[in-house]
Amino acid sequence: MPVRSSSNPDKRNKKRPNTKNKAKLVVKLASDKKAENLVILNMSKVANFCEYFVICSGNSDRQVKAIAEGIEYGLKQEGFKVYHREGLNTAAWALLDLGDIIVHIFDKESRDFYNLEHLWQEAPVVK
Repeated sequence: MPVRSSSNPDKRNKKRPNTKNKAKLVVKLASDKKAENLVILNMSKVANFCEYFVICSGNSDRQVKAIAEGIEYGLKQEGFKVYHREGLNTAAWALLDLGDIIVHIFDKESRDFYNLEHLWQEAPVVK
């Protein structure tokens, strides 16, 4: 007699959300809060800690915080979880860790200083 799996077959067959589409959702949510210079980097071949970076800028610390909070709220509405967040107190560089996506939200000065696009230049830009 074959051994049956005790796990629910519906859960086993449920597809994971497409990470690229989730990154594009993050871009839309950031755009809704007037984020600028939005970039998605495909990190899958250059890093082992995430699949994508989403990088964007705000014009002030208040806008950086609003963008981060808007992304977090919108993701929660879609059933996604933010596992960790940093930098909302100073809001020169806010970070949201979605597990498979890391979202970086900078003020313009910090973005120029850290220049993640150059640091991770081997990662292709997603169109």
